[in-house]
Amino acid sequence: MAAPSDSPPRNRHAAPEEPPPEVFAAKPAQSLAALLKECVAGPVDPVLAAIVIALIGFGVVMVYSASAIEATVRYRDAQFFLKKQAIYAAVALVVMWLSSRIDYRRLRPFTYPILFGVAGMLLLTVIGFGHKAGNAYRWLNLGPVNVQPAEVAKLGVVVWLAYSLSKKAERIKSFSVGFLPHLLVVGVLGLLCLKQPDFGSAVVLMFLTFTLMFVAGARLPYILAFIGLMGFGAVGLVRFSAYRYARYLAWADMEGNRNDLAYQPFQSVMSFGSGGIHGLGVGRGLQVLYLPEAHTDFISAIIGEEMGFLGILALCAVYLVIVARGVKIAWNAPDDYGSFLAFGISTLFGVQALTNLCVAMAILPTKGLTLPFLSYGGSSLVVNAAAVGILLNISRPRHARALPEKNQKDVKLPSASAVVATSAEEGAW
Repeated sequence: MAAPSDSPPRNRHAAPEEPPPEVFAAKPAQSLAALLKECVAGPVDPVLAAIVIALIGFGVVMVYSASAIEATVRYRDAQFFLKKQAIYAAVALVVMWLSSRIDYRRLRPFTYPILFGVAGMLLLTVIGFGHKAGNAYRWLNLGPVNVQPAEVAKLGVVVWLAYSLSKKAERIKSFSVGFLPHLLVVGVLGLLCLKQPDFGSAVVLMFLTFTLMFVAGARLPYILAFIGLMGFGAVGLVRFSAYRYARYLAWADMEGNRNDLAYQPFQSVMSFGSGGIHGLGVGRGLQVLYLPEAHTDFISAIIGEEMGFLGILALCAVYLVIVARGVKIAWNAPDDYGSFLAFGISTLFGVQALTNLCVAMAILPTKGLTLPFLSYGGSSLVVNAAAVGILLNISRPRHARALPEKNQKDVKLPSASAVVATSAEEGAW
């Protein structure tokens, strides 16, 4: 047995033996191939990977089922949306594989470029460069590609918060250092989302921020106080905005507004009700004739009609498993940065899925949030795939995370006695 070590017991998250961040700094000339080569292919979480791949494939099928009639009427091609979603799915799978192969700690040097890039894209959408979809300017035309900056912002905020919170350690309890700066930065991004307007994405950004600060150890009174203030602010934004208040009143009285502002949520609820227990069968739903944009934010309504209550129950269980696996990965992450990153991504999937399903069932007023991995659209699918790839990379066993040979000699590993002592203290034995 190894001789006793004078090293202090290792904290579960603090990981003092981890190599310093500069070891993972990307060199300007370093190619993607070099980064992939340096990553040792340890096994990822097989359950999470299999579920997400299956969900993406299922999403392609359901997009086709929900959009064939609309595609025929608008484009004279029943497979118009199917072809595009299939391309998005292929790109998403490649992105997921690439991001799962690159060590997540190499994201650190790119944290602020990602944050400023996201802020720049959001700013461009509100100063006149945005492309209008519905009644909002939420898209940027980048040549043949349309990008929705709000989708990128959600992952960008998680990456920045994980980096910032992991650096602050105990200072997170300070209002001026650990709380206010995060609130201000994300608040600016939230205001840019509101300007589009995209109320749902702004709420998601703030929810992610408060959740991660709570997990990091920020003082609960600060969090509760600002949640209360922002709750009043959200009520004011709804009450004193004509279209938001009208949408709220229509939601509160759907029967009386079924042919007007509440037409879409009313048809969505009808779709769920038509499915019964077992559903009508894939491709046999009739609400696609009446539910506008059924393949986007309301695709869960078509799933409810065609696969019934059992199908929706299974879908909820799938998202619950995704979140649970993500939380498990966060708990087992080798450092605070990976833990916050994994928890933030898991929270992002959970809150978006829950909100989308609640909106489709008219439990909440209509919000423009996609159903992860299922709704039609490239921005949401590719960004979510990148997020899953990061999550899968964090799930790789620690012993499989080899550093480049030139850096391994500088890494000080913990002694066996320190590991045994830590395991005993944590109750592992």
